[in-house]
Amino acid sequence: MEKSAKIYIAGHRGMVGSAIYRKLTKEGYNNIITSTSAELDLRDQQQTANFFATQKPDYVFLAAAKVGGIVANNTYRAEFLYDNLQIQNNIIHSSYINGVKKLMFLGSSCIYPKLAPQPLKEDYLLTGLLEETNEPYAIAKIAGIKMCDAYRAQYGCNYISVMPTNLYGLNDNYHPQNSHVLPALIRRFHEAQANGLPSVTIWGTGTPKREFLFADDLAEACFYLMQNYDEEGLVNIGTGEDIAIKDLALLVKKTTGFEGDILFDTTKPDGTPRKLMDVSKLHSKGWKHKVELEEGIQLAYSDFLSKQKSLV
Repeated sequence: MEKSAKIYIAGHRGMVGSAIYRKLTKEGYNNIITSTSAELDLRDQQQTANFFATQKPDYVFLAAAKVGGIVANNTYRAEFLYDNLQIQNNIIHSSYINGVKKLMFLGSSCIYPKLAPQPLKEDYLLTGLLEETNEPYAIAKIAGIKMCDAYRAQYGCNYISVMPTNLYGLNDNYHPQNSHVLPALIRRFHEAQANGLPSVTIWGTGTPKREFLFADDLAEACFYLMQNYDEEGLVNIGTGEDIAIKDLALLVKKTTGFEGDILFDTTKPDGTPRKLMDVSKLHSKGWKHKVELEEGIQLAYSDFLSKQKSLV
């Protein structure tokens, strides 16, 4: 990407988009286009088409999406399917119409079958049934991957797809109902510590294993792949290491200084038993993560503390 190139980050205020924005700025890119959801509803085909026709970006990072944890995914099933399909359809098609040089579509590790072998290789896509709780979101993201490949095949578009593992970091969502597991734990342990509570209760058994990547590491990988990856299909972005939710809770407990007990509500769902990415393709392209989990949680907790007063 040329330093003067016009780069559109869709979803620049989210955790992923803001990390990509920080990375591009750090690298000296100063022609970055952004638009808030109040200014531009990406679900609206005409609004999106007008935006692209006016702005004419050279490169696009498609990081805009409706996202959430198990509760949000399972509760707002129609919205997660409709909103995400609309956003990505509008951006991908408008990119084609307006001659965007390259587009990166960001998906999610939930695209893989619930019981796929571990670690998850890119070619396991569409080899089995999805995890039911987030199936609508996963279907939308799978459609996005296939749409990028279809536009590449039919129109010669250089559109690439990357699948990040579970993310956390600066600008995360700490909403008590709609957040992912790590930010939810940070908030819960912090509030328990601040209020002198005797225990923190966690959903499920604590045995599922999850992989976590610091969002600024993801931005580094996205920047690297935008320069060095031009293939159809997808590439996993992760650490290649996972941790049991119980052990994750212990790390968050240590970081927040909470001294009470950890309890497990086994009446609540665990979700997928394990989700570990195979990152050998990413490593073969020459990129590896830098921020380890304990350091990343400390950085995320510092960010949480700085934003605490403005949280819902």
